[in-house]
Amino acid sequence: MDRREMLKLAALGATFAVPGAALAAQDEALAKAVAAGHDAAIKRLRDWIALPTIAAEGRNVKEGAAYMAELAREAGFQKVEIVPTDGVPGVFATMDNGAKKTLGLYFMYDVKQFDPAEWSAPPLEGQIVERAGLGKVLIGRGAVNQKGPESVVLAALAAYKATGRRPPVNLVLVCEGEEEIGSPHFPQIVRRPDIAAALKKSVGVVIPSAWQAPGDGAAEINLGAKGIIECELIATGERWGRGPAKDLHSSMKAVVDSPAWHLVEALQTLVTADGNMPVIDGWFDRVRPLTPREKALIADSAAKRDEAVMKRQMGVQHFIGDAPLRETLERLAAQPTVNIEGLVAGYTGPGGKTILPSRAVAKLDFRLVPNQTHDDCVAKLKAHLAKHGFGDIEVKVTGGYDPTETDENSPLIKAELATYARAGVKTSVYPRLAGSWPGYVFTSAPISLAAGQFGFGHGNGAHAPDEYLLIDSSNPKVLGFDGATLGFIDFFAQIAALA
Repeated sequence: MDRREMLKLAALGATFAVPGAALAAQDEALAKAVAAGHDAAIKRLRDWIALPTIAAEGRNVKEGAAYMAELAREAGFQKVEIVPTDGVPGVFATMDNGAKKTLGLYFMYDVKQFDPAEWSAPPLEGQIVERAGLGKVLIGRGAVNQKGPESVVLAALAAYKATGRRPPVNLVLVCEGEEEIGSPHFPQIVRRPDIAAALKKSVGVVIPSAWQAPGDGAAEINLGAKGIIECELIATGERWGRGPAKDLHSSMKAVVDSPAWHLVEALQTLVTADGNMPVIDGWFDRVRPLTPREKALIADSAAKRDEAVMKRQMGVQHFIGDAPLRETLERLAAQPTVNIEGLVAGYTGPGGKTILPSRAVAKLDFRLVPNQTHDDCVAKLKAHLAKHGFGDIEVKVTGGYDPTETDENSPLIKAELATYARAGVKTSVYPRLAGSWPGYVFTSAPISLAAGQFGFGHGNGAHAPDEYLLIDSSNPKVLGFDGATLGFIDFFAQIAALA
């Protein structure tokens, strides 16, 4: 552990203010164990990154589940089981520490696809490089989404093992290998009666995160997340009955209809002309407007954010409408979206190939807000296409789920706030994450728990080239890997201290 990290730990100790709860940084044995285990923890993460499970490609499906199960055993979970589903298997594990409180953990072991040619370092090597303004970062697919933050939790559990002690909470771990394709089979895992029963004993469920802002180290607690539909719209001449059954020479466009243009026309009916507002029939019927409390939380968040930094991190110059930041953040939390992930038809290789494609595919995702539901919105999409003359276009749903919400007064959120406060981290509460995770399966019946993200540290580049996790921080306001590990240890203490 370097000098900067030790100074951060001293700062953590200086903020100790919760009676009856031990700050992990003040526990010399655990702090030494975290420092001593640093190299092993980074190797664990690098080895994990070297084995990518990519559900969309069927890559390392069995191997990924087996490796996740082995990581759980090494972390000290007494019961570890690979859970089969109709798709990619998951992992269920429990750790009984004889504690009064139980915490649920959600892990995903799958990652997004990647093109090595787009990366500055090989995406499966986990190289550690210096990054200006941050410190040393580890680059790799899964570094921040989600293997890096999950490795922080594993490092925390390894520190307990090294000291011969148990965490102050019992743990229930549920893992999946299909999050990146919309978690189509995750409910089969969570709703299995014995797994559901174990989860129901929990205070709540957290997905580890590393979302400290790189400038001031601020963290945000999201009280939910948008839902999602992932699907393909497929137009073919055969199904349409008007285009070619197979690719034709493009000169035939003079007399033959084009499935590709047919798909483009269909896509244009889904949104306003600028592509920024859904106009699918009935899409907003169930949308719940922001409450006064949610607007107040967003106003507080806007006051604590730096818009210029946000834009720089995203690589954008403008937000939609060039609205004030508060309005932009309201839109981010409350606006359903229709997004084209990919659009493919015909030949896309080098040079030209004068054909009239017989097939065109648009890969779409739709972000959903309360009180929209996945199934209702899929039905509305299909009905809209049929009504507007595009009933021939196939809607192939590949994954998705409902939005999720958690009460800001729940014990889980209070424990998160307390842990950040004890670490001296500036915190804001935001109504919902603009992205999605399958937290609905925890917050909805029959599980009905609080659920959200939690963690220290920083990373960026999820789903993009050069995805990274901060390992050794040059900014005293942002915790590196070891500091984040001790922060999670303190979070366990805060859960244990709940009344």
